[in-house]
Amino acid sequence: MDAPPNWNRMVRDQWEFHWEHQLRDRLAGLTDDEYLWSPVPDAWSVRPRGASPSQFGAGAFLIDYAIPEPTPAPFTTIAWRLGHVVVGVLAVRNAAHFGAPPASYQDWEYAGDAATALDQLHTQLATWTAGVRALGDDGLLVPLGEKEPYPELPMGDLVLHVQRELIHHLSEVCLLRDLHLHTRPTTGAAR
Repeated sequence: MDAPPNWNRMVRDQWEFHWEHQLRDRLAGLTDDEYLWSPVPDAWSVRPRGASPSQFGAGAFLIDYAIPEPTPAPFTTIAWRLGHVVVGVLAVRNAAHFGAPPASYQDWEYAGDAATALDQLHTQLATWTAGVRALGDDGLLVPLGEKEPYPELPMGDLVLHVQRELIHHLSEVCLLRDLHLHTRPTTGAAR
């Protein structure tokens, strides 16, 4: 008799393969110039306190944001996209489901430089990956509960959603790095 499929491993492989073979090396060496570069005027970013009309953040740097979000939504820098991934995609979910410290856009200490942002990303990714692994197959079937907007959905739906968000937004970061390299060749790092 064949063993039943290991759904947890298959779900994790979706993200882990993409991270290992397409994203991790592309994010390595991110410079502060790339991190903060705004390819268009008035792009949302992460800025020093006092330089942003935003009140989202607890530290020396704030992330631009507005409720309701303007239409069309503003273009966003690598700094903004990494802040969104670290906090809104990972840290909030890590706190809600995997015992990590509470996190929110309002209370986060956003990174003012690329190295700190990548450290935050790696920390949140490690917590997320370990948490998903610990769910096993059965944990993927447990309803999300009141911690999420769709409490009746199983945890597996959230895991797949978060992984789609990671692949989507981190691929955008890679594209912005390429754009930076090809439009500003004197400051772009070779990759």
